[in-house]
Amino acid sequence: MTKAFHLDVRHTGAGHALIVISGELDPVTAPRLREQGMSLLAEGFPNLLLEMSEVDFCDSSGLSVVIALWQQAHASGGSLALAAVPARLSRLLRMTAMDTLIPVRHVGGSVPEPS
Repeated sequence: MTKAFHLDVRHTGAGHALIVISGELDPVTAPRLREQGMSLLAEGFPNLLLEMSEVDFCDSSGLSVVIALWQQAHASGGSLALAAVPARLSRLLRMTAMDTLIPVRHVGGSVPEPS
């Protein structure tokens, strides 16, 4: 059973924010993640960590938002990292080579510190 989409934001320190994502990242929900992430970047949180252990599904629209947030974070002098990435999403990141640009920790791995 798929969980309802939900974002939980935690400010984890000066300039750092954690976004815990649950449910599906698709054309309906991805704009909500984009809006939340861009808002945090504009509010002075240039270092974002996306915790994705509860993401059931992610399509190209979800990946596009992750890439856009990564680009904007870097343009702002910050960073974006992904934590607890499920296997299906890990494969998508590898296939697109985004795992070479965005720090990724897989389910069961350690959580990266935003730099």
